[in-house]
Amino acid sequence: MSAGIEDGGTTEEPLGEFERRRSAIRTQMGGADRIDRLHAGGARTARERLNALLDQDSFSELGTFAASSRPEDRTTTPGDGRIVGFGYIDGRPVGVAADDATVRGASAATVNIRKIDRVFQASAKAGHPFVYLGETRGSRIPDSLGSEGLSEVSGEAVTWTRRMRRMPMATVITGPSFGGSSFIAAMSDLVIQIEGTCLAVASPRVIEAATGEKTTFEELGGTEVHSFVTGEIDVAASDEGQALTFVHRWLSFLPSNNEQSPPRATSVDPPGRQPVSQIVPGERRRGYDMRRLVSELVDGGDFLELKPHFGPGLVTGLARIDGWPVGILASNPMFQAGTLDPNACDKGTRLLCLCDAFNLPVILLHDSPGFLVGKQVEHNRLINKTILFLQALMQLTVPRLSVIVRKSYGLSYTSLGGAGTESDLLVAWPGAEIGFMDPDVAANVLYGDTLSALHGEPKATKLGELATGLRRDNQPYSAAASMALDEVIHPDETRTVLAETLARWSGRTPPPPSARPLTAWPTSW
Repeated sequence: MSAGIEDGGTTEEPLGEFERRRSAIRTQMGGADRIDRLHAGGARTARERLNALLDQDSFSELGTFAASSRPEDRTTTPGDGRIVGFGYIDGRPVGVAADDATVRGASAATVNIRKIDRVFQASAKAGHPFVYLGETRGSRIPDSLGSEGLSEVSGEAVTWTRRMRRMPMATVITGPSFGGSSFIAAMSDLVIQIEGTCLAVASPRVIEAATGEKTTFEELGGTEVHSFVTGEIDVAASDEGQALTFVHRWLSFLPSNNEQSPPRATSVDPPGRQPVSQIVPGERRRGYDMRRLVSELVDGGDFLELKPHFGPGLVTGLARIDGWPVGILASNPMFQAGTLDPNACDKGTRLLCLCDAFNLPVILLHDSPGFLVGKQVEHNRLINKTILFLQALMQLTVPRLSVIVRKSYGLSYTSLGGAGTESDLLVAWPGAEIGFMDPDVAANVLYGDTLSALHGEPKATKLGELATGLRRDNQPYSAAASMALDEVIHPDETRTVLAETLARWSGRTPPPPSARPLTAWPTSW
């Protein structure tokens, strides 16, 4: 043994320096004053957020000693504005990254791009989920200026576009998000935005400088915008705690990667509150909230709804039936009578891609008079969106179980897994209506000349008589007679029928990811 090691000087000095450096970076971050400002505003630091997300004491950090690539900024950029590493969520390994607003506003720069890319790539190779807590204020200036600077930062998340849903990926927008973090969100399977934040390509300041247009964070990319208008987020969370809890719930339905089957719950809590036959009104024009029906079909009434305010004529989300995780698409008569529109098609397509990638069977519940018509929806690319949705349905490789609850007309019948779409189960309730066109509309088309000679009450009475006659032909028994339906069932048997079918399919070996086209579909279109 050498004298230097024997007297302790050579070994202890480097270790002491190491502990001092690591402790300073991890506790002081970008400065105590910046941490205090975050806390005063009710926000956590990036490390506090990761500790809240992950199982206790499970975070293993990478890149602690990373710093800016610019020599003059090395001492003022501890961690370079991103905290990354690995940990566990409910006992399952995950890769994680969180933008650190205490260092240069969490702006994207060469080194912190390398950090997040390192953890992302490792997560993809290891086959475990990746969770990103994002609030990048855009690219760091002057680092990204000039041809060399742009070349260094332009690769952020570009390789991520080849992910092909190998593993579940979730993004939580925790603060102002411009550029890189917004792009990562658009490539994620789940996007949660916390109220009071902004999600956009460019900040209001950049927009005003470039175009002269003045706008606010909320007007540009607040949760109201993305919940109701763009559909770019799946959930708006009131605070960080709610957002992180949602990530846990979402992951609980999914396998760790696209080669595994989703985990079945070990205990089943049946709904048992109200028979579903009492939820759906007998009057065909009376509205009801399809979410109530869904909650009575799924375990414990636990339905994780996604995009609740976007394309509201279609309800989408994740749930369990007899312990089996499933995706659910259900038309909702509470909104425009359950008609489908371009936004509903986008919303449905996104869920179909998620389910196909991670081997979740899909349940489709019909109560729709068809697609919304009119100039505005045509201008919103109704044709393209309708066919995209139908293409996704027809390329789906997981089991599809379709239930016609009340009405199913026109292309909405086909788009929700009607006859001819090779659904693995197609059943209808006794009062269901199936046809090319809603009888009231059809009567107006077929008997327009007769009706045009009438006015007021006589016209309404005649229309009702004609529509009733047409409606008789739309009963499910005709389709069942020719085996276009597998069965007509009692409404209160619906959960049992679905559970039994899922159990029969449970021994199925999922096809490899390469044989599942929707796995490689884009996350945005």
